[in-house]
This record gives sequence, C-alpha cells and structure tokens, in this order.
Amino acid sequence: MVLREKMLPCQSREAMVTVLSYHNGIMDGYLQHPRLDKKEKIESLSQMVLLLNSLIDLESCLDSPLPLVRPECRNIESKAVFCIQILFREHYTWQGRLIWQERRQEYVFHSAIELIQLVDEILAE
Repeated sequence: MVLREKMLPCQSREAMVTVLSYHNGIMDGYLQHPRLDKKEKIESLSQMVLLLNSLIDLESCLDSPLPLVRPECRNIESKAVFCIQILFREHYTWQGRLIWQERRQEYVFHSAIELIQLVDEILAE
C-alpha cells in the first residue's frame, strides 16, 4: 500500500535503542530520544516500553520539530541498534515500525507486546 510508505511519525515518536548485551529478557543498553538530555540506561524490555510510553505522553506534534536521534558510534561493541517508530498509540495498543539498523531490516508491530516479542526474538538469535 502506497500510503504506508509515506506515513512518518513526528520526531517525539522515534527513539533509538542500543543493546550492549541481552540474556533471558535482561538487557544492558540505553535509549536515546529527542526529549532526553542524555541516553537513558535500560535493563529490560518492559522498562524500555514504559519509558517510551512516558515520553510519548509528553508529545505534541504541533510543537517545533524535535531533532532526530542518531546512535552514538564511539567504538562501542553493541549486540543491536534499533530505531523504534510509533505511528499510532491508544493505551498500549501501538502500531509502528522496528528498524534493525545493522541488518537494515524493518518489522511492523501492532502492540507493545508484539514489539517486546520482536525485540526478544531478534536478540535471542
């Protein structure tokens, strides 16, 4: 569908997640978002979702545009870097895209739980 390709989130709905290590749902990594002054440490997928949800609560797409966030590349050995774009949200029913930066692969998710499952499947490989 052509419309899907043209749909872009406002910048407050896009975050970068860098995963340094992952084992059985325990994550060492950080999340970057235009509303955060610095990267925020994350230790689990549920913490990632709750942080994203609180950041979206602060959004206003009508405000002046926020800068897009790019992952920091300081010779850090990472397991994966994801761009998470949330296009629509009603409570925890999210629709969006998960873009695995290293592999240039894009996945569509339809809920926060589906996002968690996608990230877990990718990182468990």
